[in-house]
Amino acid sequence: MTDNGKSNIQRLKVMYLYKILFENTDENHKISMPEILSELEQYGITAGRKGIYEDIEALRTFGAEIIGTKGSNSGYYLVNRTFELSELKVLADEVSSSKFLTEKRSRELIKKLETLTNIHSAKQLQRQVYVVGRGKTQNEQTLSNVDILHRAIAEKRKISFAYFDYDTKKHKKYRSGKRTCSPYALTFSNEQYYLVARYDKRPDLLTNFRVDRMERIDITDEPFIKADPDFKISEYLKSTFSMFSGHSEPVRLCFENSLINAVIDRFGKDITILSDDNEHFAIWTDVQTEQPAAFFSWLFLFGTQAEIVEPPELKQQYSAMLHKVADKYK
Repeated sequence: MTDNGKSNIQRLKVMYLYKILFENTDENHKISMPEILSELEQYGITAGRKGIYEDIEALRTFGAEIIGTKGSNSGYYLVNRTFELSELKVLADEVSSSKFLTEKRSRELIKKLETLTNIHSAKQLQRQVYVVGRGKTQNEQTLSNVDILHRAIAEKRKISFAYFDYDTKKHKKYRSGKRTCSPYALTFSNEQYYLVARYDKRPDLLTNFRVDRMERIDITDEPFIKADPDFKISEYLKSTFSMFSGHSEPVRLCFENSLINAVIDRFGKDITILSDDNEHFAIWTDVQTEQPAAFFSWLFLFGTQAEIVEPPELKQQYSAMLHKVADKYK
């Protein structure tokens, strides 16, 4: 190496020092001065103790919280980091269990999360990634889809895309033609990303599309259909069960008092609670009833503790479905 090359490496000494402290230390893993000098030599950097003391002070001035200890266990360690280990564990769990990420992409993201902490804590993240019994998407385009959709929503641009389902042999079966819609919002429900949009073929209502089943998304120059001025994604999601699309209508439901937590979890604390009697309460809420099976399945969780009061047509539909299921098991 030329003298000029050695000089350039020496100028990077303080940056390599920070890298060594970041990657190797925490309050339970200190690094001694001889170890620092040895690590720097691995990068082709020679240094003396005095120079390292000055560099550590420079890093402290810059904002790095570096603690030095004395005695039999003397050494240095870095304290402040962008993420605490507990926060990284939560993120690692979410990445590993997310159904919209492929196994390969989950592993890649976990590896990137490991670079945000030291090598000792990274081992704990590796132990966090095993989640049993979770189906993962096979669509490698999901993350790039999310990025394209966010851009289309921000720019208020119409999109077109191919949409597919799976057949019984687990092969993709594309629906005819490309879908075209005006995208309004992305939401995360049932461990999946969904796009809420105004579909050109059904402009009278909102439609939800599974993002992991979208391919070849293009942002077009076709006229964008603006959302209704009073559209609120939070209110829309309250009326939607399992992200099925359809028309909404007001529904009165009655519950036993013991189900108050379940109702608040589903509809939020803003829901108006109506007194029914000492043992029951009632609510009015908008429910998408065009495809009521998902709503019925949620209601069935509570058995005889929950009841549809109005409208009578929906009550009759629920009763008919229950009878059909019961007949199947006779």
